[in-house]
Amino acid sequence: MNDPGETPPNEIDALMETLRVRFESNMARHEHVQWPVVEARLRARPDKLRSLGEMERTGGEPDVVAHDSEVNKIAFYDCSKESPLGRRSVCYDQQALEARKKHKPQDSAVRMAEAMGVVLLTEAQYRTLQATGEFDTKTSSWLDTPPDIRGRGGAIFGDYRYGTVFVYHNGAESYYASRGFRCWLTV
Repeated sequence: MNDPGETPPNEIDALMETLRVRFESNMARHEHVQWPVVEARLRARPDKLRSLGEMERTGGEPDVVAHDSEVNKIAFYDCSKESPLGRRSVCYDQQALEARKKHKPQDSAVRMAEAMGVVLLTEAQYRTLQATGEFDTKTSSWLDTPPDIRGRGGAIFGDYRYGTVFVYHNGAESYYASRGFRCWLTV
C-alpha cells in the first residue's frame, strides 16, 4: 500500500510519458537538454513529481524552458497556450482574499501555488516563456509581484496582445474569469 502523500507508480509513469511527449514535441524550448537527464532527476525527486502532477492536473502543461548549467538546475514552466484553466478566477494572495468584503473568489494564486509546491513566474521568466511562443493571447496570468508594488495594494499580471508582451498592474484583490497564474519549478 502506498503512503497517502505518495504518487502511485502507474500515475508517475503516466505523468512521465506526458512530460516526455511534450518535451520531445517542443525541442526549441530546451535545445541543450536531453530527456534522459530530465527523467533521471524527476524519478529521484518524488516531491517534484507531485508538484509537476499538480501543474498538469490544473491545466498548466509543464515543460522544460530553462536550464542553468552553473547551478545544474532544470526549470519547468507552465506552457499551456492560455492561463491554466484550473487556476483561474483567483485574486493575488491571502491578504487580498481577506480584504475582499463581497464576492470573494475561492482562493488566491499565491496560496494555490504554495499548496502545489511551486511559485509564480516572475516578469523576467514570463518574458522568457513568451520568447518561446505566444501565450495568454486571450487570458492573463498573475505574476510574482515585487514587494514594493504589493505593499501598496497592487499586483502585476501579464498577457500577449498585438504581437507584444504586456505587464500591467491591478489591485491584488481583483479577479477575473480569464485571469489565472503561471508557475515554475526547478529540478
